[in-house]
Amino acid sequence: MAKKSKHKLFSNWKHIYRITIFNDYTFKEVWKIRATKRDIFTIVAAFNLIMFIVMLVIIAFTPIRELIPGYPDGKERRQIVMNAILVDSISKELEVRDRYFENLKRIIYGEPPVEDINEQDTLSSTGLKKITFTKSQEDSLLRKEIEKDEQFDLSLTDRTIREDDISNLFFFPPVKGVISSSYDPAKNHYATDIATNEGSVVHATMEGTVLMASWTIETGYVIEIQHDNNLVSVYKHNRKLLKDVGDHVRTGENIAIVGNSGELYTSGPHLHFELWFKGKPLNSEKFIIY
Repeated sequence: MAKKSKHKLFSNWKHIYRITIFNDYTFKEVWKIRATKRDIFTIVAAFNLIMFIVMLVIIAFTPIRELIPGYPDGKERRQIVMNAILVDSISKELEVRDRYFENLKRIIYGEPPVEDINEQDTLSSTGLKKITFTKSQEDSLLRKEIEKDEQFDLSLTDRTIREDDISNLFFFPPVKGVISSSYDPAKNHYATDIATNEGSVVHATMEGTVLMASWTIETGYVIEIQHDNNLVSVYKHNRKLLKDVGDHVRTGENIAIVGNSGELYTSGPHLHFELWFKGKPLNSEKFIIY
């Protein structure tokens, strides 16, 4: 009897059925499908499987999962992580405290304290003893060369160049502009004139101390700076001075404002820059790019 009912249940699965949709007004056939019960069951099962996978992916990889009752949101998960870090820190502090009391107890009873092996560096003292240092031939030659160069050096911490050689010194450009008049000793012009915009800032070419900061009839506002290695720099025709006599200035520090002051030797906003070494004028264009 059971076999007969089972046979009736699956006997019509291979029968072809047609589902048709008609227009209610014209009775025209709009859409139809021909399929067996097995085909319909397969299509419904595949659709449900696809929908299940899509919903599973959406829930697993989107914030929608936080809407599920009992699932922690981002704030709760962050709090869980912070609590775990806090518990770990507290456990370490308790371990350090217990070790401190244990060592204190041992010291009171005249026993050696317990060494903390866990917090020692990965290179233990026994490992360091096994390290051997060897000298290479290149290292020995370099060492001899350096010792030879420093044999007669009286100051290793404050080295200065030789007074007869200033080519290795760094000179900061006092201003950026166009050279309107170059260094020409034949015309008694011991400076370089740099034309630039009025109001531009004049910078100290090197570190030093201000020797002079005043106004003259011929060249207007003038400032002079004494540098190391017997060097002196002079800045003329300024509109305003920013430093006073005795002030210590750093390389590149603002010291004046470009102008056109003075009744002689000026025909427009520019900087008259002189560079003196051991009392002799130098051509600054050999050392500075304007």
